[in-house]
Amino acid sequence: MFLDNMGRRLLQGNEAIVYGALAAGCRFFAGYPITPASEISELFSRLLPQTDGTFIQMEDEIASIGAVVGASLAGAKGMTATSGPGFSLMQENLGFACVAEVPCVIVNVMRGGPSTGLPTCPSQGDVQMARWGTHGDHPIVVLAVSSVRDCFSLIIKAFNISEKYRVPVIVLSDEIVAHTRECVVLPSKEEIYVVDRIKPSVPPEWYHPYEADRREVPPMVAFGEGYRHHVTGLIHDERGYPTQNSKEIEAFHRRLTRKITLGFQEIQMTSGYFLDDAEILVIAYGSVARSALSAVQSLRDRGFKIGLVQLITLFPFPRSVVSPLLEKCRAVLVPEMNMGQISREVQRVNRTDCRVVKYNRVDGRFITPKELIKSLLKI
Repeated sequence: MFLDNMGRRLLQGNEAIVYGALAAGCRFFAGYPITPASEISELFSRLLPQTDGTFIQMEDEIASIGAVVGASLAGAKGMTATSGPGFSLMQENLGFACVAEVPCVIVNVMRGGPSTGLPTCPSQGDVQMARWGTHGDHPIVVLAVSSVRDCFSLIIKAFNISEKYRVPVIVLSDEIVAHTRECVVLPSKEEIYVVDRIKPSVPPEWYHPYEADRREVPPMVAFGEGYRHHVTGLIHDERGYPTQNSKEIEAFHRRLTRKITLGFQEIQMTSGYFLDDAEILVIAYGSVARSALSAVQSLRDRGFKIGLVQLITLFPFPRSVVSPLLEKCRAVLVPEMNMGQISREVQRVNRTDCRVVKYNRVDGRFITPKELIKSLLKI
């Protein structure tokens, strides 16, 4: 089978997402075609049947994530993929997955918006939507890929986090990463670390579906395995039954947040370059991080003390990494293909005199290294 010896391959970003998901144990995909994410559905439709998996093309994106939630409750690792307009339609069922603590992965290959916007052009306009798109207080994990290799490795981490913490994980790509082709070396199955959801250690008659373990995560069994379930979108007690008890309601919300907080060390991921002596900092993510690294390396060669932090986890925002670096630098440049969505997070955690400078493009064009060099020289 193709997973046994993946080796060196020339892959598109969207294709690497599929291979990574299959390596993580994904065996269910439901989706609806949309530019620039359609290749993910197309490749899943060919490969899932070869792994005893299930592929369904749904009638729309609302149904897609609903099917993924149902498949997860039935014991399958499931995911869907879409772009901005479809992601908008998924928000209600995404909220259901949050409150019912259903592990699943949602890939959003961002394009220019709002509405139909710029279907074939890159954007990073869905960042805050990924965090706050569904209503109500809720914990969620948002990761950003910047390369074809990222598409493979981070989709595995997305599934691992989702399964371990019983939380939806959103992976943000963009049109540039999705359609870039690179030669990458993929690990063998034996080299890939895969996490599966924790099963209960008690007999069915003792089982409460939302009774948390010491990690604040309830063990989870599949429907049909002999355990009683009650799953609802209402705030519920440990048995899964709706509650109006104020103490139970508050305890529920705090536990949802606490299980992610306890996992910060594992969940919050960044990459750092040239940070030891940096006086100017660049904070970037997604495809823009690659332009940023090229710009930083070029200016380093000319003697400028500039460093780069690539955000891999966007939310929960890695404050413990960013804040100490802001204390050491006199200015930080935050380039984004939006009006400044992560720069707001940087400003929020900045408690120093470090100047936060935005560089934004919203015209459907990629931010190049040359543009960033020019902006950094002005700083």
